[in-house]
Amino acid sequence: MHDTTRCVHHPAVNEEGYASLTVPTHRASTIVYPDAASFFARRHRGFDGYTYGLHGTPTTRTLEAQLTALHGGVRTVLVPSGQAAVTIVMLSVLLPGDKVLIPDQVYQPVRSFCEEYLTPRGIDYGVYDPLIGAGIAALIDDRVKLVWVESPGSNTMEVQDVPAIVKAAKAKGVLVGCDNTWATPLIFKPLAHGADFACEALTKYVGGHSDLLLGSVTVADLGLREKLKETLRGFGVGVSPDECQLALRGLETLALRLAHMGKVSEDFARRLARSPAVETVLHPALPSCPGHEFWQRDMGRSSGVFSVVLKPAPHALFEAALSALKVFAIGASWGGTRSLIAPLALGGERTVNLWPHPGPALRISIGLEDPDDLWNDLDTLLVALERPAAAKVA
Repeated sequence: MHDTTRCVHHPAVNEEGYASLTVPTHRASTIVYPDAASFFARRHRGFDGYTYGLHGTPTTRTLEAQLTALHGGVRTVLVPSGQAAVTIVMLSVLLPGDKVLIPDQVYQPVRSFCEEYLTPRGIDYGVYDPLIGAGIAALIDDRVKLVWVESPGSNTMEVQDVPAIVKAAKAKGVLVGCDNTWATPLIFKPLAHGADFACEALTKYVGGHSDLLLGSVTVADLGLREKLKETLRGFGVGVSPDECQLALRGLETLALRLAHMGKVSEDFARRLARSPAVETVLHPALPSCPGHEFWQRDMGRSSGVFSVVLKPAPHALFEAALSALKVFAIGASWGGTRSLIAPLALGGERTVNLWPHPGPALRISIGLEDPDDLWNDLDTLLVALERPAAAKVA
């Protein structure tokens, strides 16, 4: 064998006795077959087999299996982002003439997708009050094929009565999908409450370090997994094994990170509620948060994200107070080790119930810094907004 051939043909290496705690990162485009017959029969390997790198490697399969076990489902598919998880579900089960129902507090890009992509292609959407509960039955006509829930909702944090919505939808033969990113399967398991799809932005808590983009859809029915895989195959969508390996690493510390962040966020929410600069705190653990009773019944634990509505203040003062933060970083997304704060324009996209609070708002994501350092940073912001009152919140 010539050297040029040896350069591209890897020698077999003895792996006896090698056992690593880490999941290997299998990168692949081409999958090779032991013989011609195997290649010709590759279509019979199904969605659980290996046929081409785009459709999965042992690294992606490991992450899928771990998420499936956590959600109590039968299969998980991976997609490049949380938004992709939502839209792939819609593209897989909706046809021209169909309709999807979305809650009024849904993640804004989801609403935009419905309006700008689905509607021009003959797929309608309706918007409902997130606290409608069993009353959603009145909105489900023959065209509705999917009800979407997001609990708690983006930014305004309403907790939905998922079991009641699922029961009403199932009574009419309608599928239900749930964006479960805030809770993760450690706090809430949508499939156990009857939902058909449990979606997550793995970018957030599962990744946990603000360095990957990834999403997942877990299902309790193999037929639904087949629909999702066919859609992904048709669009040529796959995920990077490197991103999956990072997500697998993040999963190992998810329970510890989430427990810490949730405890700190609940404490901060209660303390913020006593500030003269704050109009209301939108945290599911607080009775003042819409849907708190459903959080108490179905979840009982928190993650690290919540929102705060401030009393009206001059924009220049608000901007200067934010810019003076030293520990919190100003940025979108959440769920990583760094604490983040982001100004919000709450209610701007709402069409069912107008948002009642005119003041500026903040989304807060608790990270892993020392809670005293975080609170001192927040307190500096509050004192600046309380002007001229300068008393600190106990």
